[in-house]
Amino acid sequence: MSTALPNSSLGRVVRGTGPGLLLAHGAGGGIDANYGPIMDTLAAQHTVVGPDYPGTGRTPRAETPLSLNGLADELVATAVEEGVETFAIAGYSLGTPVAIRAATRHPDRVTALVLTAGFAHPNPRFLLAARMWRDLLRANDLEHLAGFLSLIGLSAPALDAVGQDDLDAALRTTAATIPPGTPEHLDLLIDHVDVRADLTALTVPTLVISTTLDQLVTPHHHRQLRDAIPGAHYAEIPTGHLPFVEQPEQWGALIRDFLRDSRT
Repeated sequence: MSTALPNSSLGRVVRGTGPGLLLAHGAGGGIDANYGPIMDTLAAQHTVVGPDYPGTGRTPRAETPLSLNGLADELVATAVEEGVETFAIAGYSLGTPVAIRAATRHPDRVTALVLTAGFAHPNPRFLLAARMWRDLLRANDLEHLAGFLSLIGLSAPALDAVGQDDLDAALRTTAATIPPGTPEHLDLLIDHVDVRADLTALTVPTLVISTTLDQLVTPHHHRQLRDAIPGAHYAEIPTGHLPFVEQPEQWGALIRDFLRDSRT
């Protein structure tokens, strides 16, 4: 039995034609930031609905704390409002527990899951990083925050290949483009995300994509998802936490091909 849907206040992008695909982005991200580099690939075979969480992209900042159930329901409502009644969900980072919760609360609507750089519950190491992120943001120390996010977001090989001028420019861009809703996303992640009990209830085709050089959401978390979700498929990309920066073509192809094959 599916949960009743709210009216969605989320701004969204809608692209393409074909079977439905709902996107769930990461904390401090956004649809354009997290899925923009692979949007053409996804929209070539799907009707893609990409809602921005409160305080990112097209959506105003929330006036109240976010809840996992509320965010999952609102994402589903966004797709339904766009006439997409059933859909796969591609979740990235924080979007993976959002996608998982959406699938368990709306099993009649969700047809498949792709979970990239994902986690069911933050462990102490992940919480340490997330709290440092939140503390630097609260202190408005955006210069050090940009450095921290670059060190922990990109893989070492990718960062080792960047020259000083390019790194300096990237840090300035990161500091200037942190979405205003990021504190609420981090509060949700740190204090309220635990979908471990949901995993065994998943019955749809599921692909877990491990970002094998990830220093934020480490492969430890990806393997936990793979091992707990019945019948989960598993793939790896040699990238840090930002596959859309380091390996967008490989990432987009993995999602596209799995969703195509899961329908046959």
